[in-house]
Amino acid sequence: MKYFIKIAYDGSKFYGFQRLKGKKTVQKELEKALSIINKKEVVVKGAGRTDALVHAYNQGVHFVLDYDIPPERLKEAINSIVFPYIKVRECRKVDDNFHARFDVVSKTYVYKIYTGDYNPFKYDYFLEYSNNVEIDKLKDVANILIGKHDFHNFVAGIRDNYNAEVFKIDFKVLDEEIWIIFEGKSFYRYMVRNMVGAMLDYNEGKCDLETIRKMIEDKNYNKQLRTAPAQGLYLADVSYKNL
Repeated sequence: MKYFIKIAYDGSKFYGFQRLKGKKTVQKELEKALSIINKKEVVVKGAGRTDALVHAYNQGVHFVLDYDIPPERLKEAINSIVFPYIKVRECRKVDDNFHARFDVVSKTYVYKIYTGDYNPFKYDYFLEYSNNVEIDKLKDVANILIGKHDFHNFVAGIRDNYNAEVFKIDFKVLDEEIWIIFEGKSFYRYMVRNMVGAMLDYNEGKCDLETIRKMIEDKNYNKQLRTAPAQGLYLADVSYKNL
């Protein structure tokens, strides 16, 4: 029986989502829990591989069990084992051809910036940023990044294809917090963090808009700006065509 779950987790407690030898990861903890429930090894597949320190509100995951367990009961069983830093938020049965990664139609990421006085309780969950933030400057950069582009200057590692589409970028200001909300398809490694880094570099006058425009429009232009820290990043939601 194939199941789909959406999970939330505190990324500060894990070395990322993907299973790594000798490291505590979200995938490894889920697989340990499900293997106990299934009485046999279970492998899970996620919608994406969040890096160390990156959080999630709604990460999509699928897996197959040998037993037909009512979704609500399965949800409770998993939560009783993975507590306290992972939580299954929803659980359902899905068709055999469903895939948590390949059936994604969009992802939403949120990057959180804290602009108040240093607070040690914020450190694992925000970028603590002491410079003045001009939201209009961040929006100027966002307008360049929205759309279909070759994001090779904003992605870590070597890929065959760097093409992706950012549907929209929104901003929410909450007292001493700034949330930057990205919606799109096929976000690659460090891509959101590098887009935030470009916004902050422009905000501080360390680059101009023409540089950022050239980074996104010229495939032969190689330039790297700041990479924002991992702890401010959240995988907020994943949308699917058949759910």
